[in-house]
Amino acid sequence: MTQPASAAQKDAPMSAALSQTDKRGARRPLGLRWDVRNLSLLGVLAVLVAIGGITQPDEFLAASNLQLVLTQASVIGVVTVGMTFVITSGGIDLSVGAIVALASVWATTVATQEFGFAGILFTAVIVGVGCGLVNGVLIAYGGMVPFIATLAMLASARGLALQITDGRTQIVTVSEVLDLGVKDAYILGVPPLVLVFAAVTVIGWLLLNRTTFGRRTVAVGGNAEAARLAGIDVRRQRLYLYLLSGLCCGIAAFMLIVLAGSGQNTNGNLYELDAIAAAIIGGTLLSGGRGTIVGSVLGVLIFTTITNIFALNNLETAVQQIAKGAIIVAAVLVQRRALRGGDA
Repeated sequence: MTQPASAAQKDAPMSAALSQTDKRGARRPLGLRWDVRNLSLLGVLAVLVAIGGITQPDEFLAASNLQLVLTQASVIGVVTVGMTFVITSGGIDLSVGAIVALASVWATTVATQEFGFAGILFTAVIVGVGCGLVNGVLIAYGGMVPFIATLAMLASARGLALQITDGRTQIVTVSEVLDLGVKDAYILGVPPLVLVFAAVTVIGWLLLNRTTFGRRTVAVGGNAEAARLAGIDVRRQRLYLYLLSGLCCGIAAFMLIVLAGSGQNTNGNLYELDAIAAAIIGGTLLSGGRGTIVGSVLGVLIFTTITNIFALNNLETAVQQIAKGAIIVAAVLVQRRALRGGDA
């Protein structure tokens, strides 16, 4: 009589797939390496805070400005959490900014606002998830390259957002939504949007590091064929990941509506580049197989702090973009060097 497989036996194939993923870092403890990276990112963030405090002490260190920095980081931060999962799986999503724009304008039409707070929130989330579903189906079951599929979604979503708004700004009139952006809604001095970002970050960290879903994501990104042979449904996993990315975009769209009090077809401009850059400098491998939510969040905070410092010091946007580009290049070079060190 055949005995039922134990839990350890069931997990053995996935463990084998994960061991394939971690071969590059076998000689060096992975946890230690990422801890050092996160500490380095915290050091960079501390240096930026010191620079801001020295150059503009009265303005930068003011509680209102720190609240502004965290609030601005919250919207792109939620998008980055979803992007981290996609990149960890070996994919890419160039459509996140366009999805945010489409979700924000669809959720702020006159017809949608008639349903109040719930109608706006539901519409923003369902549009984001719907776009993620289209991306996931095209990539996982249609066999399209993620770059091409999400690029097509970028163009389509931007075009549809423009068609819905006809180039106009859609003003939000629902008081329950607008009230979330005022100081009276702050909880112990923390804006509600920051709390949402914190909740998404915690859930994302637990999902990636403490669940089978996270282990499957890493396995697919490290070696999709090995993951398939280990019994993982790679296509379904990829579909779920793009659904997750779309969900994050929908949440971010609602947060942007609260922050701006309106919906515009230009919302989310270049979010895809910011999210990818934040994930990369945070330590997520662009080739897939490794991802870190904490690092991605630190990357978002670093970029947002740089933007704030440049704005307070009236420095040109061009210089700001050059600084961001230099940081991205440096992060990728450090990442490659770390991988080579792991192979040594």
